[in-house]
Amino acid sequence: MKKILISVTAVLLSVYCMAQEKLSFPFQGGKDVMNAFFRDSLTVSPDIVKKKATGLVVFKFTADEKGHISKMVIYYADDVTLASPVINALKKSNHKWVIPDHEKFHDFIIPFAFNFNKPALSTRGLQKAVYDNYANRKPIFSTDQVPLDMATLLPTVMINYDIAP
Repeated sequence: MKKILISVTAVLLSVYCMAQEKLSFPFQGGKDVMNAFFRDSLTVSPDIVKKKATGLVVFKFTADEKGHISKMVIYYADDVTLASPVINALKKSNHKWVIPDHEKFHDFIIPFAFNFNKPALSTRGLQKAVYDNYANRKPIFSTDQVPLDMATLLPTVMINYDIAP
């Protein structure tokens, strides 16, 4: 009797303790389509190329049940020049987001990593430009707590761009 009671309790406990609800990927078409969309839609500005800027930008945005984006917030950016192309690309992704069925709004956190394709030969000029960008960058960061609510962290979108040799 004791073994049966323990077995039933274990089964009920395991059914009750599901870790997470299984959700489909929140971008229409999936992760690969999302990465391709942002690689194609994000335009690296001439200022970024000139500065040889590299770094990370982390955004939070809210999507409604129709996939419309609202409330874009920059949580972190290594340089202010990196944020503008991300804002424009996120605006282009309007109506492409899918949220869970039981919600009217859902928050997403999406990181973008910027880097340039390294040339075959590294010169002192390139090294100086990268150092100057690092030394003179203007980061955006939070100075207070950041409530995350029920946000979904999306995979990092890698943005690589070419520089002049």
